[in-house]
Amino acid sequence: MLAQEVRFTITPYTLSTLPSEAALVSAGKALYETLDSWKQGKTFSSSKGPTPYSVKTSYRAKQPGDSAAWHARHSEHTEATFDEFWEGLGRNKAINEQEFVPEIDKATLLETISPNQTLWTLHYKFPPPVSPRVFTVLQVTHLAGGVEGMPREGWIISVPVDVSENPELKAKEEKGARGRYVSIERLKEGKDGMVEWTMATSSTPGGSIPQFITERSMPGQIYKDVPHFIEWFKKKTAAPVPAAS
Repeated sequence: MLAQEVRFTITPYTLSTLPSEAALVSAGKALYETLDSWKQGKTFSSSKGPTPYSVKTSYRAKQPGDSAAWHARHSEHTEATFDEFWEGLGRNKAINEQEFVPEIDKATLLETISPNQTLWTLHYKFPPPVSPRVFTVLQVTHLAGGVEGMPREGWIISVPVDVSENPELKAKEEKGARGRYVSIERLKEGKDGMVEWTMATSSTPGGSIPQFITERSMPGQIYKDVPHFIEWFKKKTAAPVPAAS
């Protein structure tokens, strides 16, 4: 049975305590509403291509109930339409990340719970001496708006999951040091074709890497996902993209 209480931490859910899509989206929106109160971090700029953009970062220190600090980024784009962003991030996100995130060398679908809820195990490979990492997550997607003049919003929420109570799923997991992350992403349709992309995350790489090193590098790490995605998108063969649904 799906539980309705949602806690966004790096402590994993079990298969028997997974929140519903509605509960995760509601909690994700609530967390998003707190971002304006987070401490502002570094702003990164990209001058590549005809449409330069900036990525603003922010963070929230570890609070009671958190297992790690939180980091966020926000950027605005005209390099791609909302439908194109949603195609890359809202559909088959894990498979696409395998193509545009250099560290991900394998994404394995463990189970499809519903059209908007899937279980994935992601294998990250790093240069020595850092050993490979494995992250197993529930990914939930939710698309809203688009009627009566309302701008569309797309939500992509990932929470860590421990699948060990199911031997069949456990056997499908990749091998490596166990990492955990939780993330909330929002895409919003803006004026004149502009797309807002916001992401907030909390994570631990697991293994022997000290958490303070992870925290120090997070702003730069979450920034890099933006140019990686934009460059990946530009390299794709220009082809019609289906409307977000």
